[in-house]
Amino acid sequence: MLDDAGLQALREAARLSPENLPLRRHLAEQLLARGYLAEAETEYRAALRLAPRDPDVAAGLAEAFVRQNSHGAALSALEPFLTVPGHPPRLGVIAARALLGEGDTTGAAQRYRDAVSRDPAVADPDLAARLAPPQPVPAVPARPAPGPSGETGVEAVRSRVTFADVAGMDAVKEALRIKLLLPVQQPELFAAFGKRAGGGVMMYGPPGAGKTHLARAAAGELGASFVDVGLADILDMYIGSSERNLRATFNLARRNRPCVLFFDEVDALAARRADMRQAHNRQLVNQFLAELDGVDERANEGVLVLAATNAPWYVDAAFRRPGRFDQLVFVPPPDVAARAAILRILCRDKPLAEMDFDAVARATDQFAGADLKGVVDRAVEAKLQQSISAGRLVPLTTQDLLAAARDARPTAVREWLATARNYVLHANDSGAWDELMPWIEDIR
Repeated sequence: MLDDAGLQALREAARLSPENLPLRRHLAEQLLARGYLAEAETEYRAALRLAPRDPDVAAGLAEAFVRQNSHGAALSALEPFLTVPGHPPRLGVIAARALLGEGDTTGAAQRYRDAVSRDPAVADPDLAARLAPPQPVPAVPARPAPGPSGETGVEAVRSRVTFADVAGMDAVKEALRIKLLLPVQQPELFAAFGKRAGGGVMMYGPPGAGKTHLARAAAGELGASFVDVGLADILDMYIGSSERNLRATFNLARRNRPCVLFFDEVDALAARRADMRQAHNRQLVNQFLAELDGVDERANEGVLVLAATNAPWYVDAAFRRPGRFDQLVFVPPPDVAARAAILRILCRDKPLAEMDFDAVARATDQFAGADLKGVVDRAVEAKLQQSISAGRLVPLTTQDLLAAARDARPTAVREWLATARNYVLHANDSGAWDELMPWIEDIR
């Protein structure tokens, strides 16, 4: 829901006059300036349909894409204009940002230099600093060739977190239990129906809702090895190395089965190939799909692949094919009861007075789990200062948490739901996002 009356009035005017190009362009510019990126993208798209050769509209759409980290889409929007001699320099600067986001530093530098040479007013100091050549450093040995096993820095560990440490989210835990845990815990029953232990689940939802915590809890519940994979563990500047790192990570999980293999921010490794402009990025996606399928039907038996993303709509559709990440699990922001349970867990090892966690939960609408942890941390810091001044331990109270909550703001739940609303209403032909419908009804 837009929290600006002026923007609401502009949107209503655009609805009543959909062919009014200046009005749509002005609305898109205002949305972009205020950070409503998904809404700005929608309006710029509508304006571009009215004026497909308008470079200012294309620039605005590309800027909205870049700020959403959809760099391939930004370059696609700019491409028809960048091939025209004498195109507006502003387009070159936006293209430079997008190319840099895709890792093409050389191409980004060329675009930026060309744009600034034609119009110094479009110079972007921050972008220029990121494109500046590195200062000379002492010579280092050549990068060693990967070992015969292609080992990476990823390790298989044991998680001490279980579902008992996850407050609320009963539906999510049940989905993970049925899809991932029970085939390992009751193999005979599942074998009778031809089901083997293994497979993939993609968890999605707003930032800070607890997706990583759930993955660790699933491994702890099962008593399985846990392999936590970050982007830095896979992505490498050398062509072919990212694919080798990915293969080595899957091999590590296969050697430690039963194992929960967890990919955070999976949209960066499994992005839509149609949005990619570089072949080696598409090759990484192809390698990921091949590893999920395995060299034979038993290759990944006992390997439970979990992924988490805040942007499931950017994941290549091939990953949702049966046998891969064929189950999407929405990890919602916590409701009142779940927030109270989260607060109890966060405060269980702290000195407490009589607490009314329900009251704090009611005062923290739209707070995700990470936001609630921030509230508790701030309250504890204030209580530590009070205890030091008093020369004795002063327990935490309900009022301490309420005071910390009043000074805090929820980080991203409403913004995420506003973005999700566009996909639920306008890009949901397959029904993949139906379960989000109750959550976006109040977002306008």
